[in-house]
Amino acid sequence: MDVKKVFKNNEKWIEEKLSKNPSYFEDLGKGQNPELLFIGCSDSRVTAEELMGLGPGEVFVHRNIANMVISIDLNVMSVVNYAVNHLKVKDVVVCGHYECGGVKAAMQSEDLGILNPWLRNIRDVYRIHRKTLNAITDETERYNRLVELNVQEQCVNLIKTAAVQKANRDRGLVVHGWVFNVHTGKLIDLNIDFDGYLKDIMEIYHLE
Repeated sequence: MDVKKVFKNNEKWIEEKLSKNPSYFEDLGKGQNPELLFIGCSDSRVTAEELMGLGPGEVFVHRNIANMVISIDLNVMSVVNYAVNHLKVKDVVVCGHYECGGVKAAMQSEDLGILNPWLRNIRDVYRIHRKTLNAITDETERYNRLVELNVQEQCVNLIKTAAVQKANRDRGLVVHGWVFNVHTGKLIDLNIDFDGYLKDIMEIYHLE
């Protein structure tokens, strides 16, 4: 890809937007009011707004390797708090995808340097669910199931936060877990039992 081409594409994009709506950028400059926080993977094949059919201003997005929600990651925690407490989003989504390179890397017996601390969190998901995963003989199916379980555990990590708990009590905010199938383009709702997980963790993670 020629980087210079990006700027030419940008000019064409501006022309297209203005031809359809002369006040398009003026409207964008007035601010944002998204109702959804999307936490996805940094994988270049997986977009956020495009796969949901949404446009600028409709979704607040955070992306990192393997769509992780780690309590000591100030980046994701800042995004969650800003989206929940200030933008007042109504829903939070963790969206993983099949063929996730981060998940596959976590399953390799290899020293990956600076990636080791990050991938350790995915390996912890495997440790928690190792009986289920080890019972799956097909390697691709096992990876796909780990992708789903990783989404589930990141949703639980969100439910542990004070911001999400308070927003749920005050205005019914809900956390969702999805997986994007890169082979079909379909979004799959894992139907995360938000209320069930919330009730299960309250003895330890209840935050006023």
